[in-house]
Amino acid sequence: MEWTKRHNINRGYMRLEVWSNAIDLFKLTHSLLNDTRNIDFKLRSQILDAVQSVSANIAEGYCRKSLKEYLQFLHIALGSSGEALTRMMGLKHSGQLSAEFFEDFDILHYQTDDRLIALVKCLQKKAGTGEWNEKISNVPGGQPE
Repeated sequence: MEWTKRHNINRGYMRLEVWSNAIDLFKLTHSLLNDTRNIDFKLRSQILDAVQSVSANIAEGYCRKSLKEYLQFLHIALGSSGEALTRMMGLKHSGQLSAEFFEDFDILHYQTDDRLIALVKCLQKKAGTGEWNEKISNVPGGQPE
C-alpha cells in the first residue's frame, strides 16, 4: 500500500511490513473497541494509545538514523505492544471483549510482534558486525547504508 505520494529517506519506515502491520493493528483495535460499548473511556484510550505507540515508535526510531536509538525505540514499541496485549487480555478475561474479537486482535498482534522481534534481531546483528553506516545516502529515497 502506498501511504503517501511523497517519499524521501525519512519516510522509509513506510516500506517496512512491521510498520504497516502496526498501522493495521491500530485500525483493527479501534474498530473492535468502537463495537464494544461496555469499555470505559479511560481504558479504551489507554489501549488505543498503546497500540498506536507501536507504529509511532517504529517510525521515530527509524527517523533518528542512529542504530542505537532505532533499537531503543523498537524496544519501546515492543513494550507498548505488550501493554496493549495485556489490556486486551484483561478485557477478554473480564467478559468485556468477546473471544471472537480477541482472537482477531491476537492474530494480527502476534504477527506484528513477530516481525518486530525479527527486525530487532536483524539490527542487533548489524550492530554486532558493524554493518550499519549512519550516513544518509545520496540515493533518492535511500536508507542509511
